[in-house]
Amino acid sequence: MAQLSAKERAQLPDSAFAYIDSTGRRRLPINDAAHVRNALARFDQVAFEDDAARDRARLQLLKAAKKHGIMPIGFVSAQLEPQRKLPKGDVTFLLTDIEGSTELLERLGDDYGPLLADVRRLVRAALRAAGGQQASARGDDVVAAFGRAPAALEAALTIQRQMSARPWPGGIDVRVRIGIHRGRPALTDTGYVGMSIHAAARICFAAHGKQIVLSSAVRAAVTDSLPDGVSLRSLGAWRFQGLPEPIELFQVEAADLLADFPPPRSASAAK
Repeated sequence: MAQLSAKERAQLPDSAFAYIDSTGRRRLPINDAAHVRNALARFDQVAFEDDAARDRARLQLLKAAKKHGIMPIGFVSAQLEPQRKLPKGDVTFLLTDIEGSTELLERLGDDYGPLLADVRRLVRAALRAAGGQQASARGDDVVAAFGRAPAALEAALTIQRQMSARPWPGGIDVRVRIGIHRGRPALTDTGYVGMSIHAAARICFAAHGKQIVLSSAVRAAVTDSLPDGVSLRSLGAWRFQGLPEPIELFQVEAADLLADFPPPRSASAAK
């Protein structure tokens, strides 16, 4: 396959690329059959900004393959592979969400996209280093799955520490909230299904920026292997809309983590 020169790339329309990120960078050229085959082979090497972007790029690539008479059998099989790698049985979910993302978007405008991409890269690197698997990414939140609860806690600590240490554009304080919960969900072709994933989402959205909140189920799985200098403080039992039973929550504490937060959001204290 002949490599495209910078001039040739510039002359191609946006429709000749399977993926264009939020900064306008054009990836995976699909202007002819040779480049479509190359894009099929390189698809999993691209760091997409979120699952929606990945899905759009996949659809564009499959349309191009059909147009050029290419049967992407191996590509389709490879796209199913990540689902097979997700843990089964007892699964610990870690969810992250950017606090005040709407205000950040209004303040930063077009610069919000690159900031979001930077946050996602930081989160994904921490997940991979701890042995976690990203299950989904929608909007400002990321869902990860771990076979071991201590590994999820390790990733959460890394994320908060690196978020605090990183200088953000214009001196903005970018805050991520993290929720961790453990259960036995069903893994289907479309992802995890079950009350445990819903509970994990409720716990994440109850937390505040820079806070790590976990459930009693996770506490039981990590209490004997807490890292040095890390402790868990009970926040009490809380009821969440749509969940049948209250959940006892715990805050992860360490000398280098912020410790003072308001009560959990979107929850009511159990009586």
